[in-house]
Amino acid sequence: MAEPAEPASPSPTSAARKATPKQLAALFLRLGVTAFGGPAAHIAMMEDEVVVRRKWLTRQQFLDLLGAANLIPGPTSSEMAIYIGQNQAGWVGLLLGGGCFILPAALLVGAIAWAYVRFGALPQVASLLYGIKPVVIAIVLQALWRLGRSAVKTRWLAALAIAAAVANIMGLEPVLILASAAVLALAARYIRRSRQPATMSFAVLASVPTASASAATSLAATGQAVGLGKLFLVFLKLGAVVFGSGYVLLAFLRTDLVQRLHWLTERQLLDAIAVGQVTPGPVFTTATFVGYILAGTSGAVVATVGIFLPAYLLVSVSGPLIPRIRRSPTAACVLDSINAASLALMAVVGWQLGRAAIVDWASASVALASAVLLIGFRLNSAWLVLLGAIAGLFIGR
Repeated sequence: MAEPAEPASPSPTSAARKATPKQLAALFLRLGVTAFGGPAAHIAMMEDEVVVRRKWLTRQQFLDLLGAANLIPGPTSSEMAIYIGQNQAGWVGLLLGGGCFILPAALLVGAIAWAYVRFGALPQVASLLYGIKPVVIAIVLQALWRLGRSAVKTRWLAALAIAAAVANIMGLEPVLILASAAVLALAARYIRRSRQPATMSFAVLASVPTASASAATSLAATGQAVGLGKLFLVFLKLGAVVFGSGYVLLAFLRTDLVQRLHWLTERQLLDAIAVGQVTPGPVFTTATFVGYILAGTSGAVVATVGIFLPAYLLVSVSGPLIPRIRRSPTAACVLDSINAASLALMAVVGWQLGRAAIVDWASASVALASAVLLIGFRLNSAWLVLLGAIAGLFIGR
């Protein structure tokens, strides 16, 4: 008599179990309340919950989703929540995964924005932010240190990052810098494959920044009034073009809201960034804070919907294409170049904001101590922001 066949081992691309909508909502609401530390920390927490503890996804499935989230623009950790929800429960899961992760942070940031508008001029609040702002700079530096080792993998990518930083300092729009990086990557790949002469290589590469600079000049505008429609379109654009980490959002916010539209001051932008760091959930809820400052509760809702809507649209479209995207050498080449340019934008905005945050020896000491604790001892950034706030109460002016 033949022995019974052993059960087939699970496919590396099939999960052991599926989540119900109720389970998805409960998990992502909890993560939305407790996920401090930025996108990398959020993703690590998601992997532990959905792969290790609940076994909703295999590790390979999780990596496929993460690769797609890195390839498309938008907030990576929020897109991971949306992807996981879609994978587990279709359209209902797509809405629940992202919505339950974003909503707690948006509500908390909105409450802080209300308090900021009402009490922001009080000495106690000013002292609190005085201690938090240098910590924000250290967090950006720590993100650059961690991400740079993975993103700038070749001399070509290092040169591209330097060129992107120079272009940004000279005033080129961040979205055009990222678009130029993608085009340059494709051009360089084509040249390597077709072995074109060096003179043609130079001509192809040099034409992109020149065209981008002309486009940036034509897009420039100043002194525009705040309106809900225009506010929605600004944040819709940001949600559709920001690649990499949520920290890259800072460069776009500064370019659009401080320099081009003059809706915010440098100090208000830095305060918005500080609030995004002190709260759990996606850094992109900084949009909620900015929207409230500019147009009250309606502005907060409009800005929040605008910046997260592209993530939902992109995830819903790209989900079925993930296996093909993952295997594409061309997509990987473009992604590497965009990540390198994104890091360059982060470095420039970190330097610019650092000049506003580090104003004396006390704030410089807080920034240096924060950098040492983050990079040397890997202290959770949420605890560090709390310590900075306490330090600000004691030493703030």
